Formats: sequence, C-alpha cells, structure tokens
Amino acid sequence: IVSLSMVAVEALKPNSRIFSWPPLFIDPEMSLHSYAEVLTDSVKLRYFMNSYLISVVVVTLTLFLGVMAAYAFSRFDFPLKGMINTMIVSVQAIPPIVLLIPYMSLIVFLKLYNTYFALILTYLVTTLPYCILMMTGYFNTMSMELDEAVMIDGGSRWTALWRILVPISIPGLVSVGMYTFMQAWNEYLFALVLTQTTQMRTVLVGINLLMGQHSYDWSQMMSMSVIGSIPV
Repeated sequence: IVSLSMVAVEALKPNSRIFSWPPLFIDPEMSLHSYAEVLTDSVKLRYFMNSYLISVVVVTLTLFLGVMAAYAFSRFDFPLKGMINTMIVSVQAIPPIVLLIPYMSLIVFLKLYNTYFALILTYLVTTLPYCILMMTGYFNTMSMELDEAVMIDGGSRWTALWRILVPISIPGLVSVGMYTFMQAWNEYLFALVLTQTTQMRTVLVGINLLMGQHSYDWSQMMSMSVIGSIPV
C-alpha cells in the first residue's frame, strides 16, 4: 500500500520534477495532468480494454471448462485417469519461458499471431490446470449422496453439477476466478511476444512502450501503473 501510494503521488508530478533533489513528497506543481492524458488517449484506453476483455474471457472459460473437468475427475473412474492427472500437475511445473519459442512458432503456423485468441488460448494453458486441481479437491469434499439424491428425483448429472454442486462451491470458484484474473491481467511475456499492433497490446506491454531509447515518460508510466493495479 505504501509503495502504491508513493507511485500514485509521484504520478501527480511533472516528468521533470520526479527525480528532483531534494525529493519533495508534496510538490507545488502537482496536477492530474498525467492521469487525464492516460484516460483521454484512445491508444492507452485500448490497452486497458484489451486487458479487461482477455482477462474476463479467460476467467469465464477457465471456470466453465475447469468445473466440468474437475467434476469428471472427482466423480468418475476412467482409463488413464491417474496419468492425465499427473500431466495436469506437471504442466504447472514447466517454466513458461521454456515454451516461448516453440509456442510462438505454433501460433504463427496456425495464423493466430496478433489475435485475441492467441492470448486467450495461452492463458488457458496456464490457468486451467490450476482450476481443475483446486475444484477437484473441492468436489471431493462433497458427498456423493448429493448427486444420488438429484438422480433419484429424476435429474441428471448435469443438473446435479450446475444446480447443486456449483452453488455450494461458490467460495472455491471465487478464489479460482480471482487467481485466474490476476494471472491473465499480470502476464507480460507472452503478451509482448504474441502481439504486434497497438490494437492487440495489453496494459503491461503498453506501460513498457512508454520507455523510450533516450527518455522515459515517468508520469504516464506511473499513472497507468496505478490505474492498472485497480482490478488486482
């Protein structure tokens, strides 16, 4: 909180006054100019829109697919279940940087480079295994009698999942959803490599683009950092 407060205050200063000596916490030239510039710049607003869109879609798909997969792992026995579960856990142990070059080659080959789908698919690969593991453990704590009671009353497993188990699992879904949103919002490496135009860039990449070869726009960088930290 202290660090974020200092960044928010520094963003109020003109770019030339941020590194003045002696440093002043309250500068007479403070203004909301840098925040206004960020919020009125269509390119920077596009960065925020992209981040929100991608993060919300990733959260939605992760929870939907993760809940169904977790229910299958929790309630059914099927061939290779243990091997698939091990593979899901193993994905979490692979550093993303190791997959960067081959993954980018695949995205280019599939003609998905510089698209929303490329980023959404990338983030799903990292967030879906976590969701499956967490929700499988959550469903394992729930008695099978809940499913059986629904089916005795003429309902299906689909009904048992979405009308009984999912409402009970809301605390777990909220936790997984928050984690997934933060992962998608804070991801930088793949967002930088898999996008090329300003129409596809995300907030973190947009902040990095404010760093020029000979000068940095510190005020706007800090303004975007403060605004970008609000969702997380």
